[in-house]
Amino acid sequence: MNPKIITISKKEIIGLSAITQMGAHQDIPFLWKTFMPRKQEINNTVSKALIAMQIFSLQDDGQPNADYTIWACAEVNGFSKLPKGMETYTIPKGEYAVFVHKGMNASATYQQIMTEWLPTSGYEIDDRPHFQVMGGKYKNGSEDSEEDFYVPVKSK
Repeated sequence: MNPKIITISKKEIIGLSAITQMGAHQDIPFLWKTFMPRKQEINNTVSKALIAMQIFSLQDDGQPNADYTIWACAEVNGFSKLPKGMETYTIPKGEYAVFVHKGMNASATYQQIMTEWLPTSGYEIDDRPHFQVMGGKYKNGSEDSEEDFYVPVKSK
């Protein structure tokens, strides 16, 4: 695993969110099935890429709580044109480790990032959203699919 370490500017997003729990993977496809028929209502997107985002709250020991928020969304140029029933969020500026994920087993890739790369990286997880950008190489349901995993980091 050899990520790029980058600093992103803030990203404004519009989409749908839901609260879920660790291991409740069925909530993710349900959210996307709700969002996809409505994505064309967002008419001020910065690209055709879609974003899957997770917002974790942390316990005192730095471990994530069982409940977290998931998003199905797109990056936009401002919040002036909000479709009815959708929400806004601003991902703050910050440093991210960006990994290219191939295939459809996102859990295995994320586990490898956390258990293999992170402990020896000189970084720790920062308290900002994690997100995946599904651009032109993303093919839902295909082992040929590629997407970028953005993991918020800060130097130890």
